[in-house]
Amino acid sequence: MNKLLSIIVPCFNEEEVLPIFIEAITKVREELKNLPDCPCDTELLFIDDGSSDSTLEVLRSFNAADSSVRYISFSRNFGKEAAILAGLKNAKGDYSVLMDADLQHPPELLPKMYKELITTRCDSVAMYRDDRKKEGFFRRHFSSLFFKIMNKMSKLNIVNGATDFRMMKRIMVNAILSMPETNRFSKGIFNWVGFDTKWLPFETGERPAGESKWSAGKLISYSFDAILSFSETPLKICSWMGIIFCFISFMIGIFHFVKTLIFGDPVAGFPTLYLMLLLIGGLILLFLGITGQYLARIYLEIKNRPVYIVKETETETHKGD
Repeated sequence: MNKLLSIIVPCFNEEEVLPIFIEAITKVREELKNLPDCPCDTELLFIDDGSSDSTLEVLRSFNAADSSVRYISFSRNFGKEAAILAGLKNAKGDYSVLMDADLQHPPELLPKMYKELITTRCDSVAMYRDDRKKEGFFRRHFSSLFFKIMNKMSKLNIVNGATDFRMMKRIMVNAILSMPETNRFSKGIFNWVGFDTKWLPFETGERPAGESKWSAGKLISYSFDAILSFSETPLKICSWMGIIFCFISFMIGIFHFVKTLIFGDPVAGFPTLYLMLLLIGGLILLFLGITGQYLARIYLEIKNRPVYIVKETETETHKGD
């Protein structure tokens, strides 16, 4: 009996690109099924992340034409991390692969990834971008800076250009699902659970239709969430800055005390005093903000709200009604 590969595809407002994607992935599914040495069956699992266009209607039509195409639709937009979690939870396969619907993760790479996964001792095959020059200046340099900062501030070692395009064995999927946190950063979780991972370079495919849902603001917000999820370094920086400023203020106080005793000079410099007060006040607010972000995450974890809510699947229509 052939092994089963679950192809998990998070999507948000992708009505334009989905027909093109299904045409491309159907050819790859046939290729996987007919591999000479290691054929495998496949299932497609789409996660509709609360799309406001006709994405859900398109997914319904896919399922009506092919029962091996499954879908889960959220009650609203919960974000890609929630979609990834839902996909891994509901995948039935011996292996699972995550990929985007916009064809920037080329489907034709799946057979190569599958062969690497079953013929080597690795537990996952992960892809990293090897063509950053095609990206805009801001996105390219910001992404590179993010990976450097993330690795410096945490105990992780994420490959520069790492993506969510990854194929995993069931043992690794189960390990990921055993982590119950609400605030999730999948790239960090993949690294944290361990297991042997083989990294392969790839060139990002061209989006054939639609527009990217990742604006500069969303990328920055996602980066901050990632750092706060896997590093306590910002809190350590706050503590060390507090110690340094206490020491500086103590030394300045001694300097002016000695200066007044020896030379009898009055302590002057009101503009300097104002600037110091503004600086210290700003730093205090910054440190409180950083601490507040960690407290907010603790607050959300304690609430234990579900990461996502399912409205509809291919077997249960309008579950939320």
